[in-house]
Amino acid sequence: MYRIAALLCLIPVFAQQKEPTNLKVLKGASGAEVSQIMRTFTAGLGVQCVYCHIQGNYASDENPKKDVARHMIEVTKVVNAQFTDKKMHVTCYTCHRGEAEPKTAPEPRTGG
Repeated sequence: MYRIAALLCLIPVFAQQKEPTNLKVLKGASGAEVSQIMRTFTAGLGVQCVYCHIQGNYASDENPKKDVARHMIEVTKVVNAQFTDKKMHVTCYTCHRGEAEPKTAPEPRTGG
């Protein structure tokens, strides 16, 4: 009886279809790699997935911020390719520092 109950609990897991992907810049990355990369974007920009993605349809291109993100991924690739040591020197966090919009100048000093 317990085996049947356990199998019935697993049916939804096996019935789930794999979500379609729309990888244009991260081609060739495994699912685990994409998940890790997305976590670094979340930390670097201080946003959640739906900042760039449509909830429930992550493959959708409806959100224009997704194209901005793709462009910025390409920019960081170009910059990092300039270093001869082949290490990653520039990431989203380099400019964004955990904020959706990067600051282009320091905050003005207050007081005297």
